[in-house]
Amino acid sequence: MAKTFAVTLKKSLISCTQSQRETVRCIGLRKIGHTVSVNDTPAMRGQIMKVQHLVEVKAGK
Repeated sequence: MAKTFAVTLKKSLISCTQSQRETVRCIGLRKIGHTVSVNDTPAMRGQIMKVQHLVEVKAGK
C-alpha cells in the first residue's frame, strides 16, 4: 500500500496568489478545516511545499 498524507487547510486563501489558490484546489481542499488524504508522490510533495504555510500535514498509513 502506498504511503499517504492527511492534508488539512488551516488558513484562508484571501491574501494568496492565484497560483497558490490553484495548488490548494488541485490538492483537493475546499474550505478551512477540510481534510483530504493524498498519496506520497514527488508531485504531491511539491504542491504541499508550495502552500506549506496554509496547510497542516500529518503522516497517514
